[in-house]
Amino acid sequence: MGKISIKDIAKQAGVSSATVSRVINNNGRFSEKTREKVLALIEEFEYSPNIVAKSLRTKRSQSIGVIVPDISNEFFSQVTLAIENYCFTKGYSVFVCNTNEDEEKEKLYLKDLEAKGVDGLIYISGGTLDILSHISKRKIPIVCIDRKPKSKDVIIVESDNYSGGFMATEELVRVNCKKIVILKDYRNVTSAMYRFKGYRDALKKYGLPIDPTLVLSINISVNSARDAILELIRTNIAFDGVFATTDWLAVGALDALRQSKIKVPGEVKIVGFDNISITEYSCPKITTINQDKEKIGRISTKKLLEMIDGGPLSDSNEDIIIPVQLIRRETT
Repeated sequence: MGKISIKDIAKQAGVSSATVSRVINNNGRFSEKTREKVLALIEEFEYSPNIVAKSLRTKRSQSIGVIVPDISNEFFSQVTLAIENYCFTKGYSVFVCNTNEDEEKEKLYLKDLEAKGVDGLIYISGGTLDILSHISKRKIPIVCIDRKPKSKDVIIVESDNYSGGFMATEELVRVNCKKIVILKDYRNVTSAMYRFKGYRDALKKYGLPIDPTLVLSINISVNSARDAILELIRTNIAFDGVFATTDWLAVGALDALRQSKIKVPGEVKIVGFDNISITEYSCPKITTINQDKEKIGRISTKKLLEMIDGGPLSDSNEDIIIPVQLIRRETT
């Protein structure tokens, strides 16, 4: 027998095609006896639905796209895994597109996802967020994670970056740091800006001056952080605390201090941000701000699927803030 159809299953089961469809989709009224008979025939004849035909009929592809700037970054990969896990339970497939922070790749992936007819898009920490306009013309539901876009018609799900920046700085003040370096992204992305604002407000609360020589705007990499801290040491700029706005920057700072034989936490304390696994296995273990990566991914996906199912396309420009927590370890 060639490829079997719903009509063939219906004929064998002695029911209508509509009843078979209801059993397959577990939607609507049918008896338990009918369900068992239809499912047995589906298994016997190895029936699988024609997904292309179904998507043409329903105008749904049962798929979403996820734009990721760097899938090797543990924060992004864990958020993406949470998205995929949630989608799996809801019958959705996920196309993951890793851009390496390359604007041209982002544009190509957006066109490709639109051509595939994805039902929605999750955009994680986009480097050039204005390009959302390339796909929003189709009025496709969009949820952004971590950074606010220029576009006004998307939902944003992000950690409480301001509170995280404040808590990280406050922790350093608590352990008697007076000259606190901040290592932050040189780009004006919203997550970095809020963390910096938290840093400034914490210093202000505790009567500490903001020293411009201790505000280091750099590339987000271990090497950049290490080099920046080594340069401070070389030029004899005094500091006793480091707030690294990502954990990898904290690792770079720790490496620079180790190379310079400066004791951590004896002489300099460090707080990172993200709570990725390296902070727990470094030596010493790094105090950090935890972002709830599973919750960020789950809530983002839940919101997107709600919009796909007929909810508003975020006309209110909703901003969902996920709480963060201080994880105190050995560097403070």
